[in-house]
Amino acid sequence: MNQRRVVLITLGVMMSLFMASMESTVIATAMPTIVGQLGGLEGYSWVFAIYMLTSTTVGPIFGKLSDLYGRRPIYMIAISIFAVGSLLCGLATSMPQLIAARAVQGLGAGGLLPLAFIIVGDIFSLEQRTKVQGLFSGVWGVSSVAGPLIGGFLVDSIAWQWVFLINIPVAFVAAALVWTAWSGVARPAGVRPAIDFAGAALLVVGVVTLLLGLNDLRSLTSWTLLSVAAAALSALIWVELRAPAPILPVRLFRWRLFAVACAHGVLAGWVLFGGMSYVPLFVQGVLGKSATEAGSTLTPMLLGWVFSSIIASRLLLRVSYRSLVIGGMALFVVGAALMTRVRLDMHPLELMLALGLMGIGMGSAIPAFLISVQSTVERSNLGAATATLQFSRTIGGTFGVAVLGALLGARLADALRAVGLDPAVVSLDALVGEGAAGAAAVGDQARAALASAMSDMFATTLVVAVLAFAVTLLAPRVDLGAARARSKGQEEPAVTAAD
Repeated sequence: MNQRRVVLITLGVMMSLFMASMESTVIATAMPTIVGQLGGLEGYSWVFAIYMLTSTTVGPIFGKLSDLYGRRPIYMIAISIFAVGSLLCGLATSMPQLIAARAVQGLGAGGLLPLAFIIVGDIFSLEQRTKVQGLFSGVWGVSSVAGPLIGGFLVDSIAWQWVFLINIPVAFVAAALVWTAWSGVARPAGVRPAIDFAGAALLVVGVVTLLLGLNDLRSLTSWTLLSVAAAALSALIWVELRAPAPILPVRLFRWRLFAVACAHGVLAGWVLFGGMSYVPLFVQGVLGKSATEAGSTLTPMLLGWVFSSIIASRLLLRVSYRSLVIGGMALFVVGAALMTRVRLDMHPLELMLALGLMGIGMGSAIPAFLISVQSTVERSNLGAATATLQFSRTIGGTFGVAVLGALLGARLADALRAVGLDPAVVSLDALVGEGAAGAAAVGDQARAALASAMSDMFATTLVVAVLAFAVTLLAPRVDLGAARARSKGQEEPAVTAAD
């Protein structure tokens, strides 16, 4: 594949990665306007949750299908679904229509997110991958965190519909670039095994019921859903161990590097995305800042993630991946420890320092694990392994948001009662939605109670961060140079037009 084709494919894939990851958060600043026009406040959380549910569930499925049928056709299916979902979101005239359209959009995003990293693993050598993969990881992190800022700009400058409609021309350009430039790799030789429909169905049922069950751990319905999830996921393991082409590569978990990388993804994703979701709540509700100021607080995390991703990836051929991961996670733990110090008189710079350290830590660890796994896994399992690694971080973040939200609600009620306030009469909507004016109206006692509850919540994220660091210590030593030699001698990507 010549250099021009590689550049065009990289540009197209990067554009689609930015869109798909941004859409998980871009709607945050648009939702008040959307609810004001469409109504349906009771469906507010579902606009976020349904996108997360569908995108999380289908990621491993798209990864495995790309192993069986080639990257280009599966990529085109994913970006087409995403574009149709974006159009339906922009045309929605009611909240139920918007929720249904977000489900379609999430299905497409669930394919685009893992395929971006899979395609990088296909078209670049190890040396090139150490430079490019870090950039892709940075784009993924930045787009996720910058989403609320972009959404606010589009809502204020044009209309809320353009939060979704802007994806359509970008998706068209990205699809055109990849379609025309892709030369691809040879599809697997011989007869393709049948699609693992049973595994796909069990994965969907298990993940959906698990995420729904985590929404409210205090209800009997949630525990019933969690029981269904446990049964479905147990059956999934049994089925996948016997399937000729499993959707979820359970056998790969016997491989120590892959198992450690996925465990790290779940735990670090829990801390980073779970905790990050509540930072704007602290900045607005406790410090009394505006939504724009709350978004700018995340800037150090963006910068730290981008620069450390690029630098760490380039160091990967000179420094062992294990050193980069352990060093990055040490900084991550320090940042998580600083987050436990949230309080009423906290200076925003202290918060930004904590977030910056966490961004640097993740920017160092994620590309190091990803490149190491891609460099050592068999080519036939590259798509499934990459998609599962991406899936681990997404599902970890989903767990974090759900569990931390339940914990925050319980601790806040206790903290309010401790200062003599009735949780039923304190207007937290005013506290969060009106910045300094809302904070002043509610009073210092309520703000202090929220700060105390959030400190306790971030204390739990520190425990999980320490566990993530401990898991990285179990990572095996891998000679990427030897892996590079094997890939050059045995698995050099072929350049055919088939995929």
